[in-house]
Amino acid sequence: MTNQVPGAQPAYAPAPASIPGKTLGIVAVIVTFVASSVVGLILGYVARNQSREVGYENTPAKVAIIAGWILTALGLIAGIFFVISMFALAASSGSYGS
Repeated sequence: MTNQVPGAQPAYAPAPASIPGKTLGIVAVIVTFVASSVVGLILGYVARNQSREVGYENTPAKVAIIAGWILTALGLIAGIFFVISMFALAASSGSYGS
């Protein structure tokens, strides 16, 4: 037989305190993929630093940082290829007839 009091509520652990930078890390991931990789990258670093101060490993912030660097590099490479192709197009469209 158990010693429970009828109608007593079971003891639950309290909800964990808010972890600094956790929400910002999630926002950073969203911003990285939806709006701007550079802004997401910056928000990721800010979120990681806030979480690091309290000893929390912020995985969304890491994802935002890695994805931000990859997307920024891909954007720079695409921009360089675009400029080179525009110069090549302008050089090849010279006048041939005169």
